[in-house]
Amino acid sequence: MRCPGERGVCQTSVMPDAPRPVLLLDSASLYYRAFHSQPESLTAPDGRPNNALRGFLPTITRLVADHRPVDVVPCWDNDWRPQWRVDLISTYKAHRVADSEEGRAAGAEAEPESLGEQARAIFALLAAAGIGARGVDGYEADDVIASVAAQEDRPVVVVSGDRDLVQVVDARVSLLLTVNGGMDKWPLLDPDSVAERFGVSPAQYVDLAVLRGDPSDGLPGVAGIGAKTATALVTAFGGLDEVLAVAEATPARKPMTPRLAGSLLADPDAVLRARTVALAVTDLNVSAQRPAADPDAFARMAEEWGVQRQAEALMAALSAQTADE
Repeated sequence: MRCPGERGVCQTSVMPDAPRPVLLLDSASLYYRAFHSQPESLTAPDGRPNNALRGFLPTITRLVADHRPVDVVPCWDNDWRPQWRVDLISTYKAHRVADSEEGRAAGAEAEPESLGEQARAIFALLAAAGIGARGVDGYEADDVIASVAAQEDRPVVVVSGDRDLVQVVDARVSLLLTVNGGMDKWPLLDPDSVAERFGVSPAQYVDLAVLRGDPSDGLPGVAGIGAKTATALVTAFGGLDEVLAVAEATPARKPMTPRLAGSLLADPDAVLRARTVALAVTDLNVSAQRPAADPDAFARMAEEWGVQRQAEALMAALSAQTADE
């Protein structure tokens, strides 16, 4: 579906007669966003902050109502910074490691103190609602999302604020990018709108990111190559392998210059390692088992956390989704 309007912005809902998709949720991206969209002064009856829950549950409710999915799959980071990626690029997500000595030793991700407990509560609430999170040891949520998307034969809508997941977009897989404020402004990206927004195809996006660098993930990029130059190189030559081949063979072929060729060939192995780090894994064996819903436990946890209204709305949306099946 081509997104009308500027830079691929379109409505988030699917057309009534469209095939119903599988909804893949980048859970951490969504609960971090929810946490920061609500003040920590919002609390459960026992005084614990519940702002992430208050933001997360209505988001899922709206997504279910808008997209009428045949399945909702929250994807989890069983390992947010896999060692195999760090072994390839030592700076990978290094700036996100917790500041405390204990956190550094455990490889824990820096996060607001109250968020970890709320994330665990979200995990438990979703399970009690019959929505089972999926994760694979040694891999990130991006890898789980990419694997499920690649192995599905139904339409897929991925929901994430991580632009790295542009790489999974194709004729069957769309990315609902959680940027630009409220949900009504989130762009739903297909291959055409990815090209319009980023200047490259989904399959070229990782090569673009590797060349320009990605500070949010600690990928250094190539010295002297910013976003515009990276886009020009990928567009002109097709991808990272071709860019490196041109740098080695004909460094005067525009937009390649001797200076750019020198930067690219200073450490081509490091550039290729960065691509391996940035590529999401697509061949994981991800369990598809759905937990049995436990309405009593769901209601009990919702009351404990002071989110009964938000929880009831989610259950109503899920019931309507089931009725459509």
